[in-house]
Amino acid sequence: MKVGFIGLGKMGKPMAVNLIRKGFDLIVHNRSRAVIEELSSMGAAAATSPRMVAQEADVVLTCLPTPEAVEAVYLAADGLVPAAKPDQVLVDHSTVSPTTSRRLFEAAREKGAHFLDAPISGGVPRAEAGTLTIMVGGDEAVFRRMVPIFDAMGDKVVRAGGPGVGSVVKLTNQLLVGVHTAAALEALVFGVKGGADPRILLDVIGSSFGASAMFSRTVPMVLARQFGSATDVGILSKDMGLITRLGKELSCRLLLGAVAEQLFDEGIGLGLAHNDMVSLVEPLERIAGVRVE
Repeated sequence: MKVGFIGLGKMGKPMAVNLIRKGFDLIVHNRSRAVIEELSSMGAAAATSPRMVAQEADVVLTCLPTPEAVEAVYLAADGLVPAAKPDQVLVDHSTVSPTTSRRLFEAAREKGAHFLDAPISGGVPRAEAGTLTIMVGGDEAVFRRMVPIFDAMGDKVVRAGGPGVGSVVKLTNQLLVGVHTAAALEALVFGVKGGADPRILLDVIGSSFGASAMFSRTVPMVLARQFGSATDVGILSKDMGLITRLGKELSCRLLLGAVAEQLFDEGIGLGLAHNDMVSLVEPLERIAGVRVE
């Protein structure tokens, strides 16, 4: 089985590397040529367009930064769907709306191909370790065919439901990530302003009802002033926008989600788009007149 991979960014590259290491025959495509050359040196074949990947591969995986990029790669004239072959499987690991995922499912089906929405969670360290969580929407029989590929990149692989449901589960996770990060930063600055040692806050809250994965992630990164690009403010802003729009479509109130979206949008306005989301502590520190240290 030949596997194609399109989108070799911070998450896509280590995922592709793990496929190579697990022995899959890989063909790759990316806008930046440097990463293609790097993976070619590891044994991957190089493609010059999504169409070429579709023509060469039995299965095509994509991991792209925006819904616009996903639609272009799948639906453009030289994209995956126009070149799709009967019984070929197309898998999108990007974070997009379930509406987009279902549209791609239908477009692939018209060509006799299959589509799975399979967004991922875990960040770059788990992508490198091959221990991602992969939440999949689509046909169960097609999902089962793809499990060996998913297992090469993740250690928790779950079929969430039909087309688009993988994207719903991912956006639910991102809603919590956004809200919990905003809450963790606010609580951290609040505690330090009141005189608490942030290390004590981390220790005590970590075993209390207020504990969260995002608080456990946030405090050490803030103490180390580790604000470089990891889970970027811009990415979370994009995700929160998808979430609040879906909430309106579903007539589902997302009050905290809307507040979190505003905070991430504010971070972009402050020039933090390409910083990790914990960098949003800086405007809170300025407002409170305190530094977390």
